[in-house]
Amino acid sequence: MEVKIGVLHAPREIVLESDERPEDIEAAVSKALQASDGLLSLVDEKGRRVLVPADRIAYIEIGPQLRRIGFGAM
Repeated sequence: MEVKIGVLHAPREIVLESDERPEDIEAAVSKALQASDGLLSLVDEKGRRVLVPADRIAYIEIGPQLRRIGFGAM
């Protein structure tokens, strides 16, 4: 799954590829928003951990991975 995280007051979104199911990612986001420490923790498909303070999350977009081939936009 491709996960895009919009962060408040940041010019770019965080994009990562995850092997987790969309339901698991949604559950992690929901848990982070309700937790006292408010920290979203996700692991990408290469094993890197991404941590985002829940109070800084503007939006989360979860969708299929898009494989782009070539140099130009179509």
